[in-house]
Order: sequence, then C-alpha cells, then structure tokens
Amino acid sequence: MNPVPSSVRLTVREAVHTLSSSEDGGCIFSTLASLKRYLGETENPALPGEQEEFARVHFSAFLRCLVGKLSPDWLELLPNGQLEELWASFFLEGPADQVFLVLMEALEGTSGPSFRLMKMARLLARFLKEGRMAAVMEGQCRQQTELASPLLQETLLIKVVGLPDHLGNCLQQENLAEFLPQNYFPLLGAEAVRVLQVVVDSLRGGLDCSVSFVSLIIGKACVYGRQKEILGTLVPRLTALTQGSCLWQRVCWRLVECVPDRAMESVLTGLVETAPGPEVLSRLLGNLVVKSKKAQFVMTQKLLLLQYRHTTPVLQSLLGYLAMDSQRRPLLVQALKELLETWGSSSAIRHTPLPQQCYVSRAVLICLAHLRDTELQDSRDELLGSLMAGVKCRLDSSLPAVRRLGMIVAEVASARIHPEGPPLKFQYEDDELSCELLALATPQSAADSPSAAGPPVTPVTAETPEKQTVDGGVPQVRPEGSDSELDSDDEFVPYDMSGDQELKSSKAPMYVRDCVEALTTSEDWERWEAALRALEGLVFRNPAATREVSLELAKVLLHLEEKTCVVGFEGLRQRALVAVVVTDPARVAEYLTSQFYAINYSLRQRMDILDVLILAAQELSRPGRLRRAPQSSSLGPSSQSSCVVAPPWRAVVDERIRGKTRRFSKGSPRQAPAGSPNEFNSVAGYFFFPLIQGFDRPLVTFDLLGDDQLVLGRLAHTLGVLMYLAVNTTMAVPMGKALLEFVWALRFHVDTYVRRGLLSAISSVLLSVPAERLLADLPDELLEARSWLADVAEKDPDEDCRMLAVKALLLLEKLKDKLLPLPSP
Repeated sequence: MNPVPSSVRLTVREAVHTLSSSEDGGCIFSTLASLKRYLGETENPALPGEQEEFARVHFSAFLRCLVGKLSPDWLELLPNGQLEELWASFFLEGPADQVFLVLMEALEGTSGPSFRLMKMARLLARFLKEGRMAAVMEGQCRQQTELASPLLQETLLIKVVGLPDHLGNCLQQENLAEFLPQNYFPLLGAEAVRVLQVVVDSLRGGLDCSVSFVSLIIGKACVYGRQKEILGTLVPRLTALTQGSCLWQRVCWRLVECVPDRAMESVLTGLVETAPGPEVLSRLLGNLVVKSKKAQFVMTQKLLLLQYRHTTPVLQSLLGYLAMDSQRRPLLVQALKELLETWGSSSAIRHTPLPQQCYVSRAVLICLAHLRDTELQDSRDELLGSLMAGVKCRLDSSLPAVRRLGMIVAEVASARIHPEGPPLKFQYEDDELSCELLALATPQSAADSPSAAGPPVTPVTAETPEKQTVDGGVPQVRPEGSDSELDSDDEFVPYDMSGDQELKSSKAPMYVRDCVEALTTSEDWERWEAALRALEGLVFRNPAATREVSLELAKVLLHLEEKTCVVGFEGLRQRALVAVVVTDPARVAEYLTSQFYAINYSLRQRMDILDVLILAAQELSRPGRLRRAPQSSSLGPSSQSSCVVAPPWRAVVDERIRGKTRRFSKGSPRQAPAGSPNEFNSVAGYFFFPLIQGFDRPLVTFDLLGDDQLVLGRLAHTLGVLMYLAVNTTMAVPMGKALLEFVWALRFHVDTYVRRGLLSAISSVLLSVPAERLLADLPDELLEARSWLADVAEKDPDEDCRMLAVKALLLLEKLKDKLLPLPSP
C-alpha cells in the first residue's frame, strides 16, 4: 500500500503541471506566487516543517522545471518583466547550495550560445553580486558533522573553485567579467571573510560551527595557483580582525589547521608571501608548525632549502615567525643547523645555482640575528663544523661571487657562534649583495633606532676663526690687540700645482738592453721604476733590438716582482710583456706556453701567461694594425728643420676658396684603414696547441683536473678566445677540431666556471670555422655537441651555463639553415 502524498508534494506536482501545460501568464504568475510561501518570503508563509520538506525534497526539481521553461516567449507572457522577476526570485532567495548546483548544471548542459545560456549566466552573475556565495559556504559551516554529506561537499567544492574554468568553457567569447579569475577569486575571498564573521558571531552566541568547508575552498583555490587573488583579499581583512581579538585568532588558527595536507604547502606559501610581517603571520598561524608535521616540513624545509624564489622580506617574515614564540624557537635552531649543513656541503655548492646559494646565505644570517647567544652555545661545535667546511669549499670555488658569499657569512657567523675566539677577516669588494647581507646580520633593536640614540651631535668646524668654541659651547672671545688676523693668510689664492711633475734623479733608459739590466741588477729604485715605465715604448720603437733579447726579456718580466711601491705596477708589467709577444710572437709565445705547464710557478703567474697571450693575440689579429710610432721626449735639430711652416697667404687663399665653394653635403673626412694581413694567422698554432696538449698531465704542484680548477676555467676561456681570433685563418679547422675534443673530454666537469668556459669555446668554434668545413670535417663532433648542449640548456643548475648553451644551439640552427635551405614549394 503506497503512502499518502503530502500536501507539499501535491502542491508542487500541480504547479509543475500548470507550468508545463498553461500558456496563461496570469495563471502561471499565481502558481509561482503560491509556491513562494514555502520559501518563507511572503506575508503568509508555510509551516516550518513544510518549508523544510520543500527545500529538502522538491526545490531542486522545481528549479530544473523553471530552467526548462526559460524562453523569450514564455517570459513575455506578462508585461514589464513581472514573470521574469518572479522566476528569478526562486534562484535568489531559495537554498543557496541547491540554486548554485542547478545553475551550474544548466550552464554546463546548454550547448552553444543561446538565449537560455546567456540568461542563466547573467542570473549566476547576479547570484554572486548579491552575496549568495557566502550563503553557500555558510550553509555547509552550520551543518553538524554527522549530518554533512561528503558527496555534496565535494561537488560544491569542485563547482565553487572551478567556476571560472567551467564558465570559460561554456561561454567562451561571451564570458562575463564577473567570471574571470582575477575578479572571481577576490570576491570569493571577501565572501569567505563574511562567512568567518558569521562563525565568530555564532561562537559568541554559544552555537557550534565549523570552518572546514572554508578551509577546503581556500586550499583548493591555492592549489589551482590563485593564492595571490584569494589571499590578497583575505589576509588584509584577517590582519585587521585578529588584532586584539583572541577569538578571531583562534578561528584563523582552526581555519589553517583544517586545510588538507595536499594543499598545505600552497596555502602556507601564499600566507607567508602575503602577510606583511612576522607578527601578522604569528596571529594567523599560531603554533601550527608545532602541531602539524606537514606545516613544519613546509616552513622549515621546503621554503628554506628546496625553494629560493622568495624575497628577503618573505624570509624575514618566515624566520621571524619561528622566533616569536618559545615553542617555535627550537625549530629555528634546527633550521639554522640544516641551513649551515647545506651551506657547507661541497655537493650543494657545485650543483645549486648561485641565486639559491645567496638565498641560503640570507636565511643563515637572518637566523643568527634572531637567536640568542645561549641558544647558539648549545650547538656550537656542530655549527662551527658546518661553517668551516663551507668556508673551505667556497674559498676554493672559481666564481668570485661564491667566494665572496663564503667570506661574508664566515665573518658574521664566526663572530656570533664563537665570539670569544679570534675574528675572521677577509678582503672583498663591497657591492649591493654584500651590503644587504651585512645589514641582515644586524638585528634591529630599540637601542639601534634613531629615537633611542639621542639628538644628533653637530661637529664643531674650525674653518672660520670667529666660530671657535670651548668645551662649554660658549664662543671663545679673542683678546684685544691680538695680531692673529694680521698673520692669517686665508686671503691668498693657492698656487696651481696640478701640472707639476716629480723630479727624478735617474733618467729613463734609452735602449732595451739597458732596461733589462736595470730590471735585473739595479739597486736604484728610481732607475728600476723608470725602466719599467719606458720599456713598452722602447720595445715598439726598436723591434729589431727587442727580438735579440726577447726571450730573456720575457723571462725577466714573467718573474718580475714589485720591489717598491709603483702605481700601476701590474698594468705596466703586463703591457710590456704583451709588447714583447707582439714584437716576436712565435718565439715568445712558444716560451710562455712551455712555462705554463712548468713547475715552480704560482697560479697567479700561470693566469698572467694566459692573459698576456689573449691580449697579444688580440693585438696581432686587429685589422689594419699599425706599428706604434717611436716616442721621443724632445725634437732634435733634424726634426725641427724638416717641419715646414705654411706661409700666411696660403691660409687666406684657402679661406676664400671655402667661402665661395658650394657644397650640397659635407661629411666628416674619414680615412679608410689601410689593409694588412692578419699577423695572427702565421703564429696561431704557437699560441694554441701547446696550451691544449698538456692539460691532462698532473704535476707535483699543478693539477688542472684536480684542485686547480680555477686555472682550468681560465684555460678554457683562453682557448675559446684564441679560437675566435683565428677566424679566417688556415689553422682554424685543426684548432676547432682539437678544441671540440678538449670540450668533449671535460663536458661533465663539476665546476661552474669551467663549464662556462667550455660552452664559450663551443660558440667560438661555430663562429670561427667555416660552415662548410664544419659539416665536412666535424659532423660527428657537431651531433654530439648538439645533444650535450640541449641537455645543458635544460638541466644545468647555473643560469649563465644554460644561457650559453642556448646561444650555441642557436648558432647551430643558423649553421643548419645556412647550409640546408628550405626546399622551394
């Protein structure tokens, strides 16, 4: 026996029948108005039980019926939009969760642009503007845990967060501005604040509420990559509401605690980036890192060690949050240990990019600024061990920036961890990064603030005699009859001595052999300096005499040490040695390259050899290189007699000719450079091949494949420059082949500086060797280099290496396009 239908069911059934069959606008209007009483919005509402039954059982089906009747003719059955307004009121006043699901179902089920689709889209936009999304979330927050439907919550969660994607697919070019992500998610954040306000009011009234659904929405939106939009609206509001309100703080703590583990990283990252400081972050999160293992991993591992895109203020906010509570400070100490362990790892130094190393260094210094001396003393040995290991590895690095990081962090950390020990002091250039790191190491305290330092003290100047004061600050009165004013010489104008020259007791040598003698045996330091300063000019003026003693002179300059303080000593020595190489390139280059692999040379001398070879090769390969004219300090009688002075009438005639000559255009007179053969062509092999032959032969004090990787990097760069300067020479092809073999043998080197040199060398080969010869003589090498370059461009941790690899790949593509043009259609 079937149960008797309720009155609500019968009424809804009759209304649906009327809507389906009637074309009378008045009848339809009265039918819809009679059902409004079940929404409780009329003067004669239905009983609470009937309202509950209508909302729980019949409302969704009735909304689908209303959607099915939507058409232009049906809405025009009554004038002035009366029927449309009554029709829309069921969607704007009924249970928000059911209305939202029916609207989304109708939009997704309507195919193609149509009247019904746009009408439903505008109705959903009105639904959002009137704050009904807050009602959707509020309904889930008010439900008891045992009565909540997981399936309904999951469906609502997907539809609410995915609304911009769903509506974008449905409406496409007709999409409304309210559904764009940059507009929708800020609105969703504002609605979440309204819901939290309702939750706080309910808790104050003694009612139970849950914020888990709001947490799910925030978490899923952040997973979708919309942290900036939703948290950019949510965090400023919560910052103001949690200030001075313990209840709001507890609600925020619960809000973040209810975020699922899969979304915890996205939410915490967004909060740390959006929160204006550690105090706000502490109010929003509480002791979440102590309660949640996932949050602890994200805050102390992921954001500090595995990511490095965050700014310095974000790091200060994160570590300041850990330092603000006694329960969280042990995590700060543990974070410092792990940061220093990573900072001191040789593997991390080799395989992590420089920006990440700077990021870790900033984090270390901020941790040291927050920790007390007593907290550091408990872990002194462990911290010092990691610090010293990192200092050694960083000082051995070939990159100046890495070495500077090691110096700065070592100075600051050693002073904080072991204050009673001898301080570490390094010499490094001050730049923007070093100033920033040193500023991070200084904790801001009340004593450091300008207000606590007292009024500024104005220095007492003694420029004018009338302003001199005594200790009490009273102007000192001059005694009468004092003749100090008469003795003052302030009114005299100082004599200009800018053009004066220092008198030298020793004259500069006039011959190259005299310079060699002065540099080797002279004990007169003025004569020694004069010989060094005059040597470059003498070498260029007397090339024949230089060739006679070129090897001896190169040996002297290579071993020359600064015996006295000479301004620009290194530059004078280097230019003189370059002049010797340019004057006698084959013999001197052969000597220098042999000495590069000889024993009993310092690394500085070996790198000086490489620098001199590069500068000499540049000078020899310069187009139209002219020999330097001999320089003389004074004109002799013969030169004076050869100078013919033009008669004065010639200037007058030339001026008249220029005045009466009409020119349409006048360009600056340019003298075309005189053509001359490339002098580097015949000697390129003396520069290149001896350098590349012995790199894999370790010596007692020199091992390029071992600890001397800095020199290996300089060698790779030098070979690349020599290869580039050998363009259009007969030696370019064998040099390119040898250089590719050199690169291939070292392509997996762990040092970043060496890899940069190898990649530069690849580009030099592609630029210098003719394209036809590359494909004819080196096809296998190019294929291997292409695959290696693609791997470096994708996976190398160093940004400069990736950029160099991309440039080399572009050169390879241009080479292929040049030799293999596209077939004509």
